[in-house]
Amino acid sequence: MTMHTRSLGTTGPQVSALGLGCMGMTALYGDADPSESIATVHAALEAGVTLLDTGDFYGMGSNELLIGEALRTTPPARREQALTSVKFGALRDPAGNWTGYDGRPAAVKNFAAYSLQRLGVDHIDVYRLARLDPAVPIEETVGAVAELVEQGYVRHIGLSEVGADTIRRAAATAPITDLQIEYSLISRGIERAVLPTTRELGIAITAYGVLSRGLISGHFTADRQLPATDFRAHAPRFQGENLRHNLDLVEELRKIAEHKGVSVAQIAIAWVLAQGRDIVPLVGARTRERLAESLGALDVTLDAADLAAIERAVPATAAAGDRYPAAQMAHLEP
Repeated sequence: MTMHTRSLGTTGPQVSALGLGCMGMTALYGDADPSESIATVHAALEAGVTLLDTGDFYGMGSNELLIGEALRTTPPARREQALTSVKFGALRDPAGNWTGYDGRPAAVKNFAAYSLQRLGVDHIDVYRLARLDPAVPIEETVGAVAELVEQGYVRHIGLSEVGADTIRRAAATAPITDLQIEYSLISRGIERAVLPTTRELGIAITAYGVLSRGLISGHFTADRQLPATDFRAHAPRFQGENLRHNLDLVEELRKIAEHKGVSVAQIAIAWVLAQGRDIVPLVGARTRERLAESLGALDVTLDAADLAAIERAVPATAAAGDRYPAAQMAHLEP
């Protein structure tokens, strides 16, 4: 395995070709083992992964605390190579319900203060609003992050799950490094307007959900029972006929993977890698075993015939069901 690097846009840092999305280590996908999660972060850093992605609302701050512990207990050289990507602004109540988003400048600085403390760092490498706050112009939110950049608390400004118009407005306010957004074989909406816009403006994509929350990993089965605390128990793509249809797509993808002698997850991640050097896939591995499988995608080369076969097996609009429940879809820009 060779860990190549990619640039986060024209204004951002060099990062590893794959990043590690850490959300599932503390939240939304059922129980996780903190010791194994920390070991997985350590293994990722040892393998050359540099980008660690989190959100201050993942596990009500516990995800940042976990990453902080992982950074504190890794060798100094690896700690120095780690780049933190943090989302802020999502509001929750004590019961864990989602109650909206806050992009006010004063709130931005408050969120940052707590994240710096929990992570145990003196700066955040990429800082981004998790979802657009409809009550606050994006210029005001990005302007507040730009002030944090000037003060040395943040290195680069990112965006998350916004549309082309918001991207342009944000980029006119301050340099934007990357847009974090869902992108996978079965979530390709960004190809219509968002991806052309980011490429025009020199903004990179950090792609989350590259295995669609495990749906196209090759490991998910129709009879799997999910606890109510698992996001997927309520996600449309994992329900009834939608699930059966989507798993049929996975079986078509499995034929291509087996022909190449790789796993379904590796072919799915390799497909995202093949879409352009301005795209950095975030893999949501919670264990060292799954991390090793994901890193194996770096050794998978897809030629034109492979890509055409994948397109036939899983066309752009083939997935059944939205990627979020209706209430959450309402917060996403087209």
